[in-house]
Amino acid sequence: MIVWMNGASGAGKTTTARELIELIPNSTLFDPEDVGAALAHLLPPKHLAEVSDVQDLPIWRRLVIDTAAALLAELGGTLVVPMTLLRQEYRDEIFGGLAARRIPVRHVLIAPAETILRERTAGREGPPDLPDGRTRVRQWAYDHIERYRAALASWLTADAYAVDSGALTPYETAVRIAEAVGSGAVPVCDIVQTPEPTAETVAAGVLLFDERDRVLLVDPTYKAGWEFPGGVVEPGEAPARAGMREVAEETGIRLNDVPRLLVVDWEPPAPPGFGGLRLLFDGGRLDSADARSLVLPGPELRDWRFVTEQEAAALLPPVRYERLRRALRARERGAALYLEGGVPVG
Repeated sequence: MIVWMNGASGAGKTTTARELIELIPNSTLFDPEDVGAALAHLLPPKHLAEVSDVQDLPIWRRLVIDTAAALLAELGGTLVVPMTLLRQEYRDEIFGGLAARRIPVRHVLIAPAETILRERTAGREGPPDLPDGRTRVRQWAYDHIERYRAALASWLTADAYAVDSGALTPYETAVRIAEAVGSGAVPVCDIVQTPEPTAETVAAGVLLFDERDRVLLVDPTYKAGWEFPGGVVEPGEAPARAGMREVAEETGIRLNDVPRLLVVDWEPPAPPGFGGLRLLFDGGRLDSADARSLVLPGPELRDWRFVTEQEAAALLPPVRYERLRRALRARERGAALYLEGGVPVG
């Protein structure tokens, strides 16, 4: 199990975490800041300079997942993780990756009043060897509070168990958290568990269109990036039927007819991914009543939208967009295409 302690900079996450591991039997402290520090030595400075926050690096998010899983496999028990997560898509990616490894996450928010956060920020010191270091650190912390406020307003309070630590010491805050975790008041995060593949897979996606011929894209909670409705074909399952099943599970829409094949795309392995066959089917046009019946958001999907082909280019990874583009041409011509890495062959 993981107890993930979220909160703004200055909330007291790390000091509380040190107290908490003394209260939860067989628990270990894992600070993802250590992963960021390691990347500062491992990655070229030019690469690091391309982002303003280490969390924006996909390698950081993957290493946090992998390191947490490895620590639990080695030590067992409970992992206490003090780390701010203010972008919901990063929370979903990390918690989804942990869920895929069957690791339950209990999400706790340490939430003192904003006035207290600002008081603590005003007293922060900066690196003595950095010109205007104190001013820079304070400004970063103030900007951080603004992002924290936005997360509170949009998703954070609905997602995490909040503890107001304003009038509490770190030890008292840790006691509150330990009691809430022990009693079950902090629930396991409701996020779909999709095991990571261990070999090549066959996946079936279904393209659904609105009355303006825009295509439906969905935003999964368990991985980064937009996608088509669909998923991995289970053993013994027909790919088209798998696509129909996934559409019903993800969106609540039940297709009456088996969808028509548009493309078969062989996705070459790109470590750590295994690749495999990716099939796209034509699920047809939804009328306005069907579109209104979409069951979102939920444990599997955070958002959905109908987009034009041009709008899809800004949302989908290049290979996935190329697959969509070829599928739309196949739909227009009425003939399926075989692709390798998004490129027609034969």
